[in-house]
Amino acid sequence: MQFIEYPKCSTCQKAKKWLEEKGVAFSDRNIKTDNPTKEELERWYHAGNLPLKRFFNTSGLLYKEMGLKDKLPGMSEEEQLALLSTDGMLVKRPLVVGEDFVLVGFKEKEWEAAIGR
Repeated sequence: MQFIEYPKCSTCQKAKKWLEEKGVAFSDRNIKTDNPTKEELERWYHAGNLPLKRFFNTSGLLYKEMGLKDKLPGMSEEEQLALLSTDGMLVKRPLVVGEDFVLVGFKEKEWEAAIGR
């Protein structure tokens, strides 16, 4: 399982602690220094069965500075995925990528259901 985080993010820290307390094995990836590629994001988007908007960090400074709230509705999925791949700070985190699931953001009940430990 892959845990993708921004180490300074308090929600990521909480999620990582939760995984460690549950004894879940994972590899750690810093989204700021190792930005997901468009291909990875596309794979995760389809595997996660989530709306593409869930992958955007809508509370982030960059999202707000770029005015994406108003721009995203007019963009194609292809354009949105390309945009997400330009900067890890646009991507909602933490992300957990398992063999048959993708979790975006830390919602303990969702994580409990998917990881089940």
